[in-house]
Amino acid sequence: MNRLFRIFALLHNNKDMGNQKISEGVHVHNERAVATITFAHPKHNCFPQAQLTALTTAINTCDKDASVRVILLQSDPSKAFCAGASFDELLAVKTPEQGKTFFMGFANLINAIRTCSKPIVGRIHGKAIGGGVGIVAACDYAIATENADVRLSELAIGIGPFVIAPAVARKIGEAALGALALQPKQWKNAQWALQHGLFSEVYADTETATTAAVALAQQLATYAPEAVAALKNTLWANTDHWTELLPKNAEISGHLLLLPETQHTLQQLKSNA
Repeated sequence: MNRLFRIFALLHNNKDMGNQKISEGVHVHNERAVATITFAHPKHNCFPQAQLTALTTAINTCDKDASVRVILLQSDPSKAFCAGASFDELLAVKTPEQGKTFFMGFANLINAIRTCSKPIVGRIHGKAIGGGVGIVAACDYAIATENADVRLSELAIGIGPFVIAPAVARKIGEAALGALALQPKQWKNAQWALQHGLFSEVYADTETATTAAVALAQQLATYAPEAVAALKNTLWANTDHWTELLPKNAEISGHLLLLPETQHTLQQLKSNA
């Protein structure tokens, strides 16, 4: 069991931690049928492979837990919502197979969110980039702050948002996906995300967004679980093929990651970080 799995197991069983901040790992706190899942990483809440796996495991565990009716997904509010994939791990990839394995972390996470029978409310407190945008798009209902800008940076790196593209397109449409993906250096603000359906609500600050997200999650937890599950299944109709589609897209990303231009760009970005 790696370190992040140990962190997940410890925090999942520690009911006294409540909503305290964590510096790294995945924290699950179940209260009043709402499981609050918080992820954190020192580098702007980015995702190394182990953390992707830990978050996927947390969602699957909550899905099977009869005491959980709703999931509230959030990240450490002292950093960006999510900086996407870990540059360190992207640079550590040496073969196409390793590349596919890394991007499968995002594929597995999105598929776990998609197939989870519990609704997932996202509290998006700040900037989301790359894979972070995919996580936002996969949430069933995203409540954000005014400073929650979004950007799909992949094309500028030398890859593309292939794994997360189906989730983003499902939420905002192909045209808006193109507006994001084809302008990889440009941020879209929270109002743009709200107008295009990526966000469901936008609030002035993290405190009010959190209050709204908790209130919605608690309200959803009072509804009949069978009805909620049936509605979620309806909302995710026509996505069963993602089980095969996302791994294929992960393979494309893994191949592009090893191109010399892509590796050079990643090295520059890491040195400038």
